[in-house]
This record gives sequence, structure tokens and C-alpha cells, in this order.
Amino acid sequence: MHERHRYLFIRILEACNADCFMCDFALSRDTYRFSRAEFDDLLPKAVAAGVGYVRFTGGEPLMHQDVVELVSAGTAAGMRMSLITNGTLLPRMAERLAEAGLAQVIVSLDGASGASHDVYRRSPGMFDNALRGLRAIAALGVLPRVNTVVGPHNYAEMPRLQQVLTDAGVRQWELSALKLDRPVTYPVPEHVREVCDPIYDADPASLLVPMGKRFYGDTPEEREQFFALSLTPRASRPLCHVVDDVIYIDGRFGRMYACSCLPHRESEGGPGDGAPLRENGVLLLDSPVFRSHVDFFREQGPVLCGGCSTTAAGYSDDVARLGSVQPWRY
Repeated sequence: MHERHRYLFIRILEACNADCFMCDFALSRDTYRFSRAEFDDLLPKAVAAGVGYVRFTGGEPLMHQDVVELVSAGTAAGMRMSLITNGTLLPRMAERLAEAGLAQVIVSLDGASGASHDVYRRSPGMFDNALRGLRAIAALGVLPRVNTVVGPHNYAEMPRLQQVLTDAGVRQWELSALKLDRPVTYPVPEHVREVCDPIYDADPASLLVPMGKRFYGDTPEEREQFFALSLTPRASRPLCHVVDDVIYIDGRFGRMYACSCLPHRESEGGPGDGAPLRENGVLLLDSPVFRSHVDFFREQGPVLCGGCSTTAAGYSDDVARLGSVQPWRY
């Protein structure tokens, strides 16, 4: 029997109001929206599948006109609801989201001030809005988290960002490495460790410490692969345990994947294609095709995956070591 609650990620839209240089959805005006009817159909299946946590992704979820109602519906079904946002619309929506039962909000912040973050995201005013939204949502009892994409352009800012987030009352922080279609080169790897090791070694009683693995690796082997091959740290061998606990739904194309970090929409006819969300019109979360997909990446993920996040890798290793993971650690 599966003892851990599962995480259900749903990409509820692909439109976005940010222009982030590393994102395929930058300034997307795509009109697809995951509907309330689809969510109502999905919720009882999610409960039956052992899902305890639901996270809305995008695009920018706060651009979805029914996002508050979707959060409310999930809360009413007993789910702990979460969403990830660039933060632009968060200050004006914080109160309604909290009233709907939102349990966690994740804001993307890549710089220690608007002078850098707004440039990286090519969106003036985004940093100030995001920080204001984080403070507002925290005051309303919602767990505030920040995800940071860190690379050669901004790693030196991370100590300052650590202090900014600590002062703002942020309680969770993910530092994950920048991933591009080309190698990401750090001219002086030793300087990355010199700057960032103290972030991870800080006293959690006084500073916010990132979750999961270090973005450049915890072991000499991981660091060698990261700096020489641009391979991000992944679940340690022999097995990836994330895939047993995660269902990622690409709403627009109606497909499921066993991890939010797997490349989506690749059509090579292999296990990386995931599984259809519906078979013969019937919604199935644990179909035989999906289970085969899960089984493949449970065994092959630690060998094949090249886009793992620090929290996913840390989650898998914690399960292997401890058998359980604290809520919201992924």
C-alpha cells in the first residue's frame, strides 16, 4: 500500500504575462484553459489515486479567469492546493486565494532586487509585485515559497537573495540550475562553490536554507557532471522515487507524466511520451500505460534524466533514506 500522499500537477493554461528568456511560454497568448468541469471530473479520481496535494502550473496560473474557483473546488475535495506564479498579479489576488483555501504559493524570483530580476524576466516591476504578494499571502496564512532559476548570470546574487527572502518571511526556497538547449558554462566553478556553499551551510534558525540538493551537486561526481557536462543533479541510484508520488497533467494535450521535470510533448513513441489522460473517453489516472511509464523512469531516471530539479532529486533521496518526506518538499 502506498503510504505517502501523491502530488498532482496540472498545467491549467499556457498564456503568460512575463517575457522570461529561458521559458517557452514567454508572453504566450495561447487561449487554452483547463476548465472547472474537467477539474470536477478529475477530483474524485485524484482522491482515489491517493493524491493529497494539487499544484496549478502554467504559463501564469493567475491569468486563468477561474483560478480562485478551481482552488476552492480542490480545497472542498480535501486537497491541499498550491500554485506557482511570477507574482505580478499576486498582490491583488492574495486575499481571494487565501479565502478559497490556497495552502501554498510559489513565486519565481531570480534576482535579489528589481534591478536584476526584472531584467532577467524582461518584466518591469515584477520583483516588487512578487515580494509584496509574498508578504501579503504569508500574512493570510498561506505557505510562501520561492523558486529561483540560477545560472552563470546570477549565482553571485544568491547570498543577497537569501537575506531578502529571509527578511520577507519566505519559508521555502528552491534553487534549481538554469537549463538551456545548449551547455551552460561557469567560467570558474570553484567560485560558484565559494559563493554558494555558505548558503546551504547556513544556520536555518537565522537564514532560509534551500531545499533539496545543491544545484551544482552534493557529491564530487555530481559536481563534475554539472560543471563539465551541464548535467543537473538527479535522483541517486538505483531508483527514482519521485515517479511513484507525482502525476503531471498537460491539460491542453491531455497527457500524463510521472514527473514535472520530464520533457513534455516529445513524440518519439517511447516511454517519455507519458500516457493519455483519457482512454475511450474515460479519465484514468493509473492506467496500464501510465504505470509502464512510471516503471520505466523509476529504474532509468537516475541514469537517463537530464533535467531533474534540486527538490525532485532531494525528494527521491529522502524517500530512499528515510521512507518519507515532509509535506511540500517537492
